[in-house]
Amino acid sequence: MSKQWASAAEALRETVKDGATVAVGGFGLSGNPSDLIEALRDSGATNLTIVSNNMGVDGKGLGILLENRQVAKVIASYVGENKLFAQQYLNGELEVEFAPQGTLAERLRAGGAGIAGFYTKTGVGTPVAEGKPLAEFDGETYVLERGIVADVALVHAWRADREGNLIYRHTARNFNPLVATAGRLTIAEAEEVVEGYLDPNAIVTPGIFVQRLVTAEPRVKDIEQRTVRPRASAVAATATADTGATATATASA
Repeated sequence: MSKQWASAAEALRETVKDGATVAVGGFGLSGNPSDLIEALRDSGATNLTIVSNNMGVDGKGLGILLENRQVAKVIASYVGENKLFAQQYLNGELEVEFAPQGTLAERLRAGGAGIAGFYTKTGVGTPVAEGKPLAEFDGETYVLERGIVADVALVHAWRADREGNLIYRHTARNFNPLVATAGRLTIAEAEEVVEGYLDPNAIVTPGIFVQRLVTAEPRVKDIEQRTVRPRASAVAATATADTGATATATASA
């Protein structure tokens, strides 16, 4: 039975209620389920708790939910690229729970595996551990972290089949596989949905974890901070222009 829906808006309709916890895949702006995030914005659901590695940037990724004042709480490991996020937090409009990146990944994995909690040394002696149970193992202090199970999980894949089996590409294979397992209802968008079945040896997320699937709309993939090496031709042209200008100035003198 095909799990494919006609659009992100239809797949998301009536699934996210006010006050819901939504886990979202992606790393920076890489691997963001952009169609599903836009559909979530358009749903009008409010008072949301968003679980994600980060909250995108101003005007892109999960940043559009902040602009729409739909988010009440964020559980994330990094938010430094979003000025609106900082403003809402400092104004007391947004509750923030920071989790070390590896801990956040493990909390999602644990939730998807049915593990209620686990002990880790990460964060012990810091504000991360405040108010959480501590225990000693082999002479070391550990803090108890709870697994995360979201009401809805939104993920982006590179390729899928109609049964919801997923393959990710490059950096998008970061939080997406973990998020996919941690949702009571998981909706995936894929850049390509193939006929038949994917090669079982290539599948990263088995379709048993995915309840709904849509084909992602083609779009330019955003980059948070574009850092490139100057083209050799541009460097040579600049050097030639500088030499010519120096020669002209010398002749004029």
